[in-house]
Amino acid sequence: MSPREWDAATYDRVSEPQLEWGRTVLARLPLRGDERVLDAGCGSGRVTAELLARLPDGEVVAVDASAAMIARAGEALGDRAVVMQTDLLDLDLDEPVDVVFSTATFHWILDHARLFARLHAALRPEGRLVAQCGGEGNIARFLAAAERVGSRTPYAQHLAGMAHEWRFASPQDTTTLLERAGFEEVRCWLSDGTVVPPDPPEYIGAAGPANPHVARLPEELCGPFLTDLVAELGEPVTLDYVRLNIEARRPAE
Repeated sequence: MSPREWDAATYDRVSEPQLEWGRTVLARLPLRGDERVLDAGCGSGRVTAELLARLPDGEVVAVDASAAMIARAGEALGDRAVVMQTDLLDLDLDEPVDVVFSTATFHWILDHARLFARLHAALRPEGRLVAQCGGEGNIARFLAAAERVGSRTPYAQHLAGMAHEWRFASPQDTTTLLERAGFEEVRCWLSDGTVVPPDPPEYIGAAGPANPHVARLPEELCGPFLTDLVAELGEPVTLDYVRLNIEARRPAE
């Protein structure tokens, strides 16, 4: 599957919910300030910049599969971070990291077994994984509305198979896969992340859950689809995000 592309400039402007989730995860990440940290799925670099502020004597390696996001992150971060375009399923770093940090990314990757194996390989012994992504039950009401709208003409021919765009895993399944990948001290739990976007069409199309739909539609159908979807969701548009929180450690060797 080709990497999903994004309108990185619009994402950067409207991704306040993703930034706030990132800050929440950063708040539970203890750092001395001299660690080497991987930001796995850095997006446009907004959360990466706040991570860098916690590492005055450290180093950040920021990776994303999207060329547009990497270009935006590179502009924002300059020489303060090593910025690389790569699929996390193919991650191969020259040097291991002390911490893998990630927000709002893992649910875009279907093969979590391979993902966790690559992240385990990227960590030093006793290195930590601290992450958050969409979890079991995420955006359930939105997905039901998008399926209804997407089944209509003229959208239906473009939107078949949308259910396979995400993986919203449970804490139990995630714990099992992390332990199989070699992690210990695994802790996974769900939390609420409800969002009421001020500009629903722009947010859900650029930073929110309709991005995969927009990517599949011809340009002339994107605006009408978002308008119909917002009408289907009703006012106020409320996105029932469920966040899967992940903490784990690579054992000492």
